Amino acid sequence: MNWEKLEQKHFHKTPIEHFYSSNLFDSTLYDKLYENQNNLDHLVWQEFDAKYKTGFQFYDDISQVDKNKEIICLWFFKERSDLTNGDAIELQDKVIKYMPNTFLITKSKDIKIISKKDKYIRRPFVQIDFKIKVWEELIERFDKRP
Repeated sequence: MNWEKLEQKHFHKTPIEHFYSSNLFDSTLYDKLYENQNNLDHLVWQEFDAKYKTGFQFYDDISQVDKNKEIICLWFFKERSDLTNGDAIELQDKVIKYMPNTFLITKSKDIKIISKKDKYIRRPFVQIDFKIKVWEELIERFDKRP
């Protein structure tokens, strides 16, 4: 994957270790995937899968997060027509905004969905199968404890 694009500013230790980053993938690729989100058999999704060789699941709503994964890796595909603000994920006490082409990666299972009053029709996202070894390598790379 594009984890080499992660920077120190994307790593957060509080309230629990997590990464939050936008644009790990350029907007051209993201737009092509977004435009074909209803057809995961489309060539652009097949090429993505072949290139990165990681499993993933596409879900229609952020409330469907699979918390049984060792590492939670979410890639938000917020609808372009959804001009509202308010949907977010609460990671312990920290609010993570649900924004387009943005990643949240964490080992924590303490995830709650914060929905705005008027829930939009769809709040799609991709959940990437993230290996514990990759998580450990990223933590080692970014955790600069004295």
